[in-house]
Amino acid sequence: MNNIKNLINHPTESSAQIISRNEVEVIAPDGEVFTVYCGIGSLLDAETRNTELKWLEILFDQKFSLDKEYMIQNIWHEMNQFGLVKVLAISAGTRHYDRTRIGTRIREIREERGIDAKDLAKLAGIDAANLSRIENGKYSVGLDILSKIATALGKKVDFIDL
Repeated sequence: MNNIKNLINHPTESSAQIISRNEVEVIAPDGEVFTVYCGIGSLLDAETRNTELKWLEILFDQKFSLDKEYMIQNIWHEMNQFGLVKVLAISAGTRHYDRTRIGTRIREIREERGIDAKDLAKLAGIDAANLSRIENGKYSVGLDILSKIATALGKKVDFIDL
């Protein structure tokens, strides 16, 4: 009983909450949101639900990485190896890291070329405020807009090996 109380009181940077009977939302230490499909919400015992949620939080903290594919792979491995929380599926996250990485790269190329943000926005046919949000990783951009920005910078959108 003491071990469970220690677990429940263990501080974590991640937080998990039940969304529905089969869905839990986990916010990782960097703020990226993941949906975990599992049966935690259907458990009748509140103490067991809270313990399972805490296990998820601890697992997301321990396996946290900016490389989300690697992080999720490690979470799956840990769950399978030790039989923690019966999980059916995990989303790929909200892709905050990818948005930030791509936005930062757009800004780097723009600044290397000496182009003002408002000029790049005009060349790409988008609003300057949207370009700012894209460069700051605050806006999920579609392929059409990303292609327009890339073309304006003399680049193309492509798949590269990880």
